[in-house]
Amino acid sequence: MSTDRIPAVLVLADGTTFPGFAFGAANGEAVFGEAVFTTAMTGYQETMTDPSYHRQIVVTTAPQIGNTGWNDEDNESHDNRIWVAGLVIRDLSKRVSNWRAERSLEEEMAAQGITGIYGVDTRSLVRHLRNYGSIAAGIFTGEEAQGDVDKLVARVNEQPAMSGADLSAEVSTEEPYVIPAVGEKRYTVVAFDMGIKTATPGHFAQRGIETVVVPAGTPFNEIEKHNPDGVFISNGPGDPATADDMVAVTRDVIDSGVPLFGICFGNQILGRALGLETYKLKFGHRGVNVPVKNHVTGRIDITSQNHGFALKAPSNDSGENLNPGETFDTDFGPAVITHTCLNDGVVEGVALESGKAYSVQYHPESAAGPHDANPLFDQFVSLMDEHKAAKNTTANAAEQN
Repeated sequence: MSTDRIPAVLVLADGTTFPGFAFGAANGEAVFGEAVFTTAMTGYQETMTDPSYHRQIVVTTAPQIGNTGWNDEDNESHDNRIWVAGLVIRDLSKRVSNWRAERSLEEEMAAQGITGIYGVDTRSLVRHLRNYGSIAAGIFTGEEAQGDVDKLVARVNEQPAMSGADLSAEVSTEEPYVIPAVGEKRYTVVAFDMGIKTATPGHFAQRGIETVVVPAGTPFNEIEKHNPDGVFISNGPGDPATADDMVAVTRDVIDSGVPLFGICFGNQILGRALGLETYKLKFGHRGVNVPVKNHVTGRIDITSQNHGFALKAPSNDSGENLNPGETFDTDFGPAVITHTCLNDGVVEGVALESGKAYSVQYHPESAAGPHDANPLFDQFVSLMDEHKAAKNTTANAAEQN
């Protein structure tokens, strides 16, 4: 940590300011994004390298950040890139204390050109974001941080809004790549990279699944060439209302009968494919301690989440929201809301009643976070087992005829 304290200020679009000191790439260049907060007490490296945080300035509620340093194993982006626009913290650890650390957080941020601000009253800031919602913001450092506030606010307000932002193409892979299965290969899964975290194909690999990661919006006739046993739609940033191409591809996948599993952004895409609408949450769900109820099993999981948009609950003919577990009609047969958040009732999962397509709003890969939801990967394997058995039965019947 540098002994030279460079002044910095976080400026919100409503004119509220939070002073502090710069760290990381304190090069005098302002950074802009949507100010959001995470309640996670651990996992800042996984958070910062999660492509879902593209164009967001992340505020941590944990009071001290940086004490475990930075390593070369826990990055969640395919190219090890930090995706957050900036980082806002209360206290930057003066030393690194972890046997896996390769360098400090500040060194990695400086190397990747990411600006942070420390010394901020994050309790007051998070309370502001909870009361008034996530908001456009900017981090200004050096002489600029001491400039005219009205001018800084004007610059903050010039940035494009998160609502209506189509960001998946900005974080998605440009070319397909393959993560091989560990041990004997059982299945092939095509994963749409909406902003996929590296832990997800890792979980597939441990279950004998080869994952072919393809760019967002890849047409169905292209993924058919891989002869997938299942299709996965990943997490990612931006407004799901802009993902019309992915919604169309998802409908093609459902029509084909290939098992489908989605998480986070993938949950919103499947929901849209089933006819549901989406909306922007006031301040979103970001953390590793969010309670979710599975209305199919009655089980409650503590989950890892990062999303600012959500699915609207389906309604009946009178305009009243259906209760979780009640079916609603889709072009592909009955569907059901399977999960809701116990904090605020937000829809957290949707599935076809046939079981051939399902999704959740949270992150079962647990990077970082609890492992409660990890069995969702096994559910996908079981679904592919059933699909394979049905295909074999059909093929055997055809041979006998």
